[in-house]
Amino acid sequence: MSERWIVTGGCGFVGSNLVASLLEDRVDVVVVDTLVRKGSAENLAWLQQRAAKSGAGKLVHVPADVRSRTDVEHLFSRFGEGSSVVAHLSGQVAMTTSIDRPRHDFEVNVLGAFNVLEGIRTLAPHAAALFSSTNKVYGDLASLRHEESATRWILPDHPRGLGESTPLEFHSPYGCSKGAADQYFLDYHRIFGLKSVVFRHSSMYGGRQFASFDQGWVGWFCEQALRQKREREARRVPLAFTISGDGKQVRDLLYADDLVRCYRLAAAAIDRIAGRAYNIGGGMENSLSLLELFTVLEHKLGVELAYERLPPRASDQKVFVADGTRAAADFGFSPQVGVSAGLDRMLEWLRR
Repeated sequence: MSERWIVTGGCGFVGSNLVASLLEDRVDVVVVDTLVRKGSAENLAWLQQRAAKSGAGKLVHVPADVRSRTDVEHLFSRFGEGSSVVAHLSGQVAMTTSIDRPRHDFEVNVLGAFNVLEGIRTLAPHAAALFSSTNKVYGDLASLRHEESATRWILPDHPRGLGESTPLEFHSPYGCSKGAADQYFLDYHRIFGLKSVVFRHSSMYGGRQFASFDQGWVGWFCEQALRQKREREARRVPLAFTISGDGKQVRDLLYADDLVRCYRLAAAAIDRIAGRAYNIGGGMENSLSLLELFTVLEHKLGVELAYERLPPRASDQKVFVADGTRAAADFGFSPQVGVSAGLDRMLEWLRR
């Protein structure tokens, strides 16, 4: 019997990259996605092309809505038995949207996660349960000591970044909804023995990411840089894009290939890491502020970027860099794609 994964949100950025890797290794995949997000239909078509290749794993698309108990129960009654891994990647992923539509944010992120967990508990109790959480579960980190340099904010007391012992502090509806789901996944291991693992992600980027102004900031600014380059080449004055805050906010960047490695390594090690949460990112060596990203893009593209500043976003973190020590020790994950090479790949995908 071949291996099978269930991937909710399997046509999103993280999901499509993960599913493609699995199909290439002849793993069967059930992709759960309503295809409402920008780019998801294109990603499904891309995955179907890859599944059609000789020797690839089988792909089944199920348009179930995780908010629906009936949909999720039907999904797991069909595919739960025999599935070795459930990766719950679907979710509402933008803080701004959570503030504009808090009930929608709650239903997708909390109720959706609960329905999936119940499906695993009752119909796939032996499967690994991997959850895509966020660094936003730590709040705005305003209580930490910050220092300001010419291009970035710095946490001088945390030179390697922030570990999993950082106190939880849910800010914004998005932080609350993802944080609640994060804790549900961990507690279902404690109470019900599920083999669950939580990944608290920093910034992720790479191919198949259809970014927007409020989600997927690396991809979004790469798009804006390419647009401004085309406008200048056409001898037009480029339309300025906007940034929130002073541009010195820092995140560590993790490329899509490394992200996929993280999930697959964790699934292989699930029996010894179940019940744990991990901060997952590119680490300090792959960290950039917005201003530093713009400098890199200007150098790579030979263009001077035009942008305007807006007020800071509510509950935004001045700095978040993941300390990956625990993930490296527990299941052997550490980033392999450096930020410069990753940005080259991101730009090439956007050009295509």
